[in-house]
Amino acid sequence: MRALITDYDFPDIDLEREVFHIGGVDLVEAQCKSENDLIAAAHECDALLLQYAPVTDRVLAALPRIGLVSRYGAGFDTIDTEACRRHGVWVANSPDYGVGEVATHALAMTLALIRHLALYDRDVRAGKWHYLSPGRIRRASDMTVGILGLGRIGKRYAALARDCFARVIACDPYIIDGDFPVFVQRVTQQQLFEQADVVSLHVPLNNETRGMVGAALLAQMKRGSFLVNTARGGIVDVAAVLAALDDGTLDGAGLDVLPVEPLAADSALARHPRALLSPHAAFYSTAAEIELRRKAALNIVQWSQTGRPMYPVVEGKKTPGTKSPRH
Repeated sequence: MRALITDYDFPDIDLEREVFHIGGVDLVEAQCKSENDLIAAAHECDALLLQYAPVTDRVLAALPRIGLVSRYGAGFDTIDTEACRRHGVWVANSPDYGVGEVATHALAMTLALIRHLALYDRDVRAGKWHYLSPGRIRRASDMTVGILGLGRIGKRYAALARDCFARVIACDPYIIDGDFPVFVQRVTQQQLFEQADVVSLHVPLNNETRGMVGAALLAQMKRGSFLVNTARGGIVDVAAVLAALDDGTLDGAGLDVLPVEPLAADSALARHPRALLSPHAAFYSTAAEIELRRKAALNIVQWSQTGRPMYPVVEGKKTPGTKSPRH
């Protein structure tokens, strides 16, 4: 049984080496940036452990031995899940490793925007010392916070935000009423953007959500509202956010994730004073990183031992050593 770590940006992969060694899995290491890189590196492997590398139909067709793709993280938008189903390949993730980290990062961005902390910091360093230097500030306890997507992270964010805001509303058409916390009011997507003073995004990136927060939805927001995205960069149309910041629809935007990462140095977003940015770091704490990496690796170990990963997203048909049927 052999697994390939396709790519990673951790300082080292000692933790994964230990997990695989104990689990009896041979490890191959690479830094694959393209389909061709991945095909070349994974030729004799049974499973893939990936961070950003693309797993496509072409990749799977060229690698009939691959039976499992495990991803560092909860999202799996770089994996063609339909192609995996066709090839009988399992897909697994690490869905619950950093729920608290992402939720608290989102709330920290929310409160920093409302309180104009980045603007105060900029002004003080520039020699300005006045509480009105960045403009007037509304009281958070008079405001409504809206959550788009009420999964694990959305629920945690709601629990944290309830004591800061007058009202918590949320939209998630895939969750039944009984799974909405009693302190969260269910609304439609249109009502969410019309009524919320702050919208925090907690949805996955897929064909339904890609680019969904664009000019049309932003135009429904109250003047002087705030937008926070710690989910996936592709959910938001950055040009539309910049336009909304410039015309005053948005008083601030907190973005931990972007459609293209890292952010270009000459980006208009990087220069905008009311954009609060972080480098796809909402997931991170030292404990969360350890949990993330261990669970992603253990998906492969458990599949090698039982034929099923710990956290399946796509139910596959393969066990180690089997190949895809010819199509």
